Amino acid sequence: MAMKTNYKDLTIWITGASSGIGEALTIAFAKRGARIILSGRDKEKLAMVKSRCKNSKHHIVIPFDVTDAEQAKEAYDSAIAQAGKINWLINNAGISQRSLIIDTSEDVERQIMEIDYFAQTRLSRLVLPDMLAQGGGKIVMISSVAGLLGTQYRGSYGAAKAALHMWANSLRAELYDQGIEVATIFPGFIQTNVSINALTGDGSAQGSMDEATSNGLTAADFAKQVVKALTKGEEYIIIGGKQEKLATRVNRLSPPKLYKLIRKSQVK
Repeated sequence: MAMKTNYKDLTIWITGASSGIGEALTIAFAKRGARIILSGRDKEKLAMVKSRCKNSKHHIVIPFDVTDAEQAKEAYDSAIAQAGKINWLINNAGISQRSLIIDTSEDVERQIMEIDYFAQTRLSRLVLPDMLAQGGGKIVMISSVAGLLGTQYRGSYGAAKAALHMWANSLRAELYDQGIEVATIFPGFIQTNVSINALTGDGSAQGSMDEATSNGLTAADFAKQVVKALTKGEEYIIIGGKQEKLATRVNRLSPPKLYKLIRKSQVK
């Protein structure tokens, strides 16, 4: 399938499609000719994104709350009823965090895990039986560089994204011979509202943009790199600026050295 991806034959379900990298991915894959199922909680925002896609009438909007198991099942049934099949699932819905571990309540930790881990694995399990029956498919997890490294202010978020990464590794090993491809994407700092919506220790939103986020890659540039990597069949995709790419390299060579750098860095 690698190198010969014909997007015109693909139906791609993207969660968190109403803004940020989900919106950018939706527009980028639609441009390539894929049919997109756009999901998120906000029907109006999803409709706006759909209207900005190439062949906009071709795409399907299915709003639902990813953390609600019943809604997820209904959304899946609706997706199959309307599209007939799902070739790729891009698990992009998620929430970030900006609080020290000591200031973060267990409830907030659970909320982050529900959105960033359980919602993604649940949806993947829902689509897998049909994907296996049709002889193949692709599950894409949007993890994070924070899920590889672990930094201040992102304890629960980094843990959830790391859990997603390990789950995806296991899924890939279990289903590699049954036509299921599993790719994990690790974004660094991307210019989106992720830090504005990030949860603080008491569960309220941070409400402001981090400097690192505002200096990150644009969502459109990120999407372009994702499309290129997934088209080539890559499974382990790190996308970010020089700083994040360097950090992941140092981490592979010497985790203790990286943590000395992280301790001194301004990551908030």
